[in-house]
Amino acid sequence: MKNTDKCSFCGRTRKEVQLLIAGVDGFICELCAEQANLIVKEELKKKGDFKLQQNKLLKPIEIKKFLDQYVIGQDEAKKYLSVAVYNHYKRLLQTDKGDDVEIEKSNILLVGETGTGKTLLARTIARMLHVPFTIVDATVLTEAGYVGEDVESILTRLLQAADYNVEAAEKGIVFIDEIDKIARKGDNPSITRDVSGEGVQQAMLKLLEGSIVNVPPQGGRKHPEQKMIAVDTKNILFICGGAFEGIQKKIAQRLNTTIVGYGASKNREVIDKDNLLQYISPLDMRAFGLIPEIIGRLPVITYLNPLDRQALREILTEPKNAIIKQYIKLFEYDGIHLNFADDALEYIVDKAIEFKLGARGLRSICEAIMIDAMFELPTGKHKEMMVTLEYAHEKLEKSNLKRLRAA
Repeated sequence: MKNTDKCSFCGRTRKEVQLLIAGVDGFICELCAEQANLIVKEELKKKGDFKLQQNKLLKPIEIKKFLDQYVIGQDEAKKYLSVAVYNHYKRLLQTDKGDDVEIEKSNILLVGETGTGKTLLARTIARMLHVPFTIVDATVLTEAGYVGEDVESILTRLLQAADYNVEAAEKGIVFIDEIDKIARKGDNPSITRDVSGEGVQQAMLKLLEGSIVNVPPQGGRKHPEQKMIAVDTKNILFICGGAFEGIQKKIAQRLNTTIVGYGASKNREVIDKDNLLQYISPLDMRAFGLIPEIIGRLPVITYLNPLDRQALREILTEPKNAIIKQYIKLFEYDGIHLNFADDALEYIVDKAIEFKLGARGLRSICEAIMIDAMFELPTGKHKEMMVTLEYAHEKLEKSNLKRLRAA
């Protein structure tokens, strides 16, 4: 009888499969069981897991507390981000109710020097969101018809994050990083094609404000015979970030030209020259190379403070994913107890300030100091290591990082 047993789904006999699972009135082979599992997963994805419940939403202060666990300082940017995300949730709940007063979305522009935590803020907030979220890079975007990616590829990434659930993607949040890289080359409109600058900004207008966009499901270039997915961007919140290298000069020029009269010298003293980004305005964004239409669609502009000595010191040890904690965990896997002397940590901070690379500089310096230990200790007999000031100084001087001093 066993020889005639066969799978009730595909008809394969016991000899043709490795495993035949018996049920009440039939059998299923391991191949059909795997296929059934994939079908169930796919169907659950289509239904989506992005339903908002008002009682489960975190309030702005709670969102900021979550961000505080991973990102040091930047209270102003965290506040703007927390409010924007919370208001986005309320807008989505309102659309479900069909209220008369329509709340418009407030897209955000984050401006900050490299290594101050723009992308980290975006990645951190993605952990706690109840809607699809994606981070895209503006540097790869070009005007339609040219080498690079079309602007619609931004929505392709969001669709992928929502497992191609269009309804869920239409309520998502997109973080566009390095938006300053698509600034036009001069303040005046270009007389020639600026395919990776002004052309991209023009193409992004319809996305930011809200319209129905035809999106290629697999990304890449659009072509006439390709099947498109229609996505309404009306309820998609866009958060843009960029370093805007050199915009401090534009801010300084504007502040100097507006200070006129007997009180000019007093007003100049009030201005914090070490952190000019706090005075940023839409005028500066326009002078940098963003077109007025884009600036109008990013109504909320906020800034990230440059990292001072205290902030850099805390970044090393305080957050949940602090750099030093990561190295301690790496050595733990090999049964090695790692410790850092306080003066060694201070030395790392001093070098990060000297190299002017922000929080990323801390990682580069730590890597240069620890590379020899990470290479040798896993095969050695030492079960404990203390990184002293002398050790850190010796390893850093030996590494290629010392070349940065001359830069």
